[in-house]
Amino acid sequence: MSDKLQKIIDARGPIKKIGVLGMGYVGIPAAALFADVDKFEKVLGFQRNSASSGYNIDMINNGESPLKGEEPGLEDLLRKVTDTKKFECTPDFSRITELDAVTLAIQTPFKNPADLIPDFGALIEGIRNVGKYLKPGMLVVLESTITPGTTKGMAKEILEEESGLKAGEDFALAHAPERVMVGRLLKNIQEHDRIVGGIDEASTKRAIELYSPVLTKGKIIPMSATAAEVTKTAENTFRDLQIAAANQLALYCESRGINFYDVRAGIDSLKGEGITRAILWPGAGVGGHCLTKDTYHLERGIEIAGESPLDYPENTDSIYVLARKVNDFMPNHMFKLTEEALANAGKEIKGSKIAMLGWAFINDSDDARNPPSEPYRDLLVEAGAKVMVHDPHVLSYPNVEIEKDMESVVKDADAVVILTGHSEYFKLNPADVKEVMGKDQPVVVDGRNVIKPEEFIDGGFVYRGIGRGDIN
Repeated sequence: MSDKLQKIIDARGPIKKIGVLGMGYVGIPAAALFADVDKFEKVLGFQRNSASSGYNIDMINNGESPLKGEEPGLEDLLRKVTDTKKFECTPDFSRITELDAVTLAIQTPFKNPADLIPDFGALIEGIRNVGKYLKPGMLVVLESTITPGTTKGMAKEILEEESGLKAGEDFALAHAPERVMVGRLLKNIQEHDRIVGGIDEASTKRAIELYSPVLTKGKIIPMSATAAEVTKTAENTFRDLQIAAANQLALYCESRGINFYDVRAGIDSLKGEGITRAILWPGAGVGGHCLTKDTYHLERGIEIAGESPLDYPENTDSIYVLARKVNDFMPNHMFKLTEEALANAGKEIKGSKIAMLGWAFINDSDDARNPPSEPYRDLLVEAGAKVMVHDPHVLSYPNVEIEKDMESVVKDADAVVILTGHSEYFKLNPADVKEVMGKDQPVVVDGRNVIKPEEFIDGGFVYRGIGRGDIN
């Protein structure tokens, strides 16, 4: 199969024109970096002209990033590649016919993780759009995090059905998962190693040609498409597992009346050849698009493979799914800490004003996908609290009013609760916060180890913090 495809690719020549479907946290920086490569002539970013996101088209074409928060270098690079006309955002999917390679960076959430069925609706629509305009010799790469088996299964079937062409014979198909974190998108794309998995040798080789020019420190790691899918879902699942281990240890430390951070420093001090004992940080919960769902993609991959049964202890939760449950529980624990602290101040949740600091799931970013702040707020509202939210970066969120003026949020609050480690929260001064709150026994609950608890306690606050069993 690859011999025929390789001959078609050779006749077509080097990759010159690239398309990126999905103008979000992955697609925008990826497209800008492709456009900044001398050997590539043109990059098209595809964005539906919808009521909710169509405005991105004009913003991007004017060199303005729709992504807010701190993204070093992104807006400068966007301005550069749009000014030179090497990068253009368009709603016209028929222009896919102009291209040599197309990547898809489209979200793949789960509507209900309990049934392990992902919402591939947007991704399927994107694959169909590519298939309609697919030409012989083109390369299609899925960058979205997907259930293992999707590239050689669903994606291949849809592309062949829409195009009338055959993957591995008429066009190249690969999976090259994104590995980025908001706040360092350009740096991650350039410096992280790139996993590239084609459905055959010719597809892998063509995908390597696409990504190699963008890398600075990173190197290409070739493998099969399915191995690449497992790699991506497993690396996020493993990080989620590590965070869950830190969270559970923090809960242990609270229960035993000791300081998690002392324990962490002690464990981390064990050094030596072959020794790795570093522990991640606990917190108010895990959010974002990736870690909250990739465990379920990995689990589903085993369920649908049907190749051989998984040899695993019977009637036992997967440790990965259990880790998800621990991390999903942390907003509930934050609620418990808030309830306890208010009780120490002689108050109840019901009727109290709670000032939530931070809505984004990660510091100094506007990324508010699946934030742990949401279930925490829901618990407060259900309990009858008056809740106000401050975030310096998140512009809006469905059914939640987010304020930019911290003083108005904190004013007259019974409790200040830190959900996100934004830089400005590290500068909170206990005397100033207490004055604005106007309470004799103000409450502060720290879900991100942002403040120095001793300073706030000395300042008259009732304090609670994740892992701080020594002073909770």
